[in-house]
Amino acid sequence: MLPAPPPSSARVQLLVSPGCHLCVEAEAAVAEVCRPRGVAWEVVDGGAHPALLQTFAEEVPVLFVDGVQRDFWRVDRARLARLLDTTV
Repeated sequence: MLPAPPPSSARVQLLVSPGCHLCVEAEAAVAEVCRPRGVAWEVVDGGAHPALLQTFAEEVPVLFVDGVQRDFWRVDRARLARLLDTTV
């Protein structure tokens, strides 16, 4: 079983790594989908969670919704919107 991101009140968490250009793009995508819906989201700094980052090292950035991994490398805006719209 893969480790979950740290506990949070945010429904959406994005695991990032310092200096990752895909992470910058993923943050913008998550913000674009979550903000208009009023959905809480947060960035999880892989540097502060080395075990989590090690587990997902080849997949960063990694998107979690309600603690479940939903995307990696690139955030699919349409899929994220569907997930949020059907589970809100």
